Amino acid sequence: MSEKRHLHHRVEYGRAELLEKQAGADPIALFGHWLDDAIADGLPEPHAMAMASMGTLTISCRIVLLRAFDREGFVFYTNHNSRKAMDIERDPRVALTFFWGAHERQVRIEGKAEQVSAQESDSYFASRPRDSRIGAWSSDQSRPVADRAALEERYQRWTDRFKEGDEVPRPLHWGGYRVRPARIEFWQGRPSRLHDRLAYEALSDGQWLRVRLQP
Repeated sequence: MSEKRHLHHRVEYGRAELLEKQAGADPIALFGHWLDDAIADGLPEPHAMAMASMGTLTISCRIVLLRAFDREGFVFYTNHNSRKAMDIERDPRVALTFFWGAHERQVRIEGKAEQVSAQESDSYFASRPRDSRIGAWSSDQSRPVADRAALEERYQRWTDRFKEGDEVPRPLHWGGYRVRPARIEFWQGRPSRLHDRLAYEALSDGQWLRVRLQP
């Protein structure tokens, strides 16, 4: 048995604060401000989010990319035959987490995922690079493959099928999901681990209830 490793690395936070007067009543607007800050400062993959879903026996988590958001929810795209999509089919409850370490910020979102319309998926798919569109046809996502060469061979077969200049339509097994938030929590690192945490709970009238949480 390997020896247990104790990790004592610590970072003292204190770059910014998150007070109620700054946060406002609209968590979607606040999220947009934080995302804009991350993009403006060149943080790597600012749109990346951890997404947790519930399978038949266990919870799984992976990184996906946010592709759109508004007051209706947070949108990502994937293969409908992927593990995450099958998890959502069984149980639509999911959790998303954004972490912008350089800004000492985290956002947690809990809600239910649902498929976006075919028109919305078509529009986004058409905006993707051609190679990525072909990749959506060639990959049986999450299924085993013999080796890298076999994967590339599959991709090449689909590349040959779609001749240069041909339209690459969206495959029916690929599309988007919208996570409609029921709860959004914002975390801002502060000195002495007295972090700022503001949570927003969705109300039935479309408004949000904001509460401060102890760190």
